[in-house]
Amino acid sequence: MSIVITGANGQVGHELQRRAEDRDRNFRAFGRDELDITRRDELVGQLRAAKATAVINAAAYTAVDQAESDGKTAYRVNAEGAEAIALACNALDIPLLHISTDYVFDGTSTSPYTEDDPVNPEGVYARSKQAGEQLVREAHVKHLILRTAWAFGQHGGNFVKTMRRLATKERRVLQVVADQYGGPTPAQAIADAALDMIDQVRRAPENTLWGTYHFCGAPAVSWHQFATAILADLDDVQIEAIPSSDYLVAAPRPANSVLDCSHIRACFNIQQPDWKSYLDKMLVELADNMKE
Repeated sequence: MSIVITGANGQVGHELQRRAEDRDRNFRAFGRDELDITRRDELVGQLRAAKATAVINAAAYTAVDQAESDGKTAYRVNAEGAEAIALACNALDIPLLHISTDYVFDGTSTSPYTEDDPVNPEGVYARSKQAGEQLVREAHVKHLILRTAWAFGQHGGNFVKTMRRLATKERRVLQVVADQYGGPTPAQAIADAALDMIDQVRRAPENTLWGTYHFCGAPAVSWHQFATAILADLDDVQIEAIPSSDYLVAAPRPANSVLDCSHIRACFNIQQPDWKSYLDKMLVELADNMKE
């Protein structure tokens, strides 16, 4: 079994490689320069050359605000690229796990979102990701779509690293949105979930597990509460709670990004990760890196 991982240079792609190595899995990881999912004419040959028996697509255009003025690129990667990799997997009759996002919902629900809730993406990035989901479903039966939210990890840019940088180097007072809620999700846990899902669908002789699943960390918190946990050791930093209306960005954010994860638990026995334990470990690693 050789798992091909796309988007190898992103934070989830990085963790997919690390966790695959820890599990002694055969895999090939490709960054955009090595395997560009938008070059659909080349994908079947590249996957065949890599002896792929499954693909985890972590490649994505994730610049949420920039997408508002660069929609062509966002759609080319998140929609057309997702379709292209799905068609290639279909041609080779191999499973595809495609990573998606909570942004496919508008955030107006007062309850955690289930996989059956209607989508209503707002903003170019969100619409491009939703389009990618639909194109994957249409292109390849043997697909898993894994929606997740608020990813953080040691590699790449994310909210945790931004808060630590601002608090330790630039500002003593931070203003953080307090009316948007979600489940912070460790990139390592996303990688573990994706690898578990691929393992299980390959073992099932008559697989009925194909479809869409939600996965995020617990407990659900606001960005302000998450920031408070991230900076809990810094007594001299003040974190002010502000409404999202005071935080001006180009693209809208869902007020509710909390995902109901009961379906993935029932089908794959994958539990929601406690993001606090992962955060504590990450903060230790960040501190150690600063000492080096």
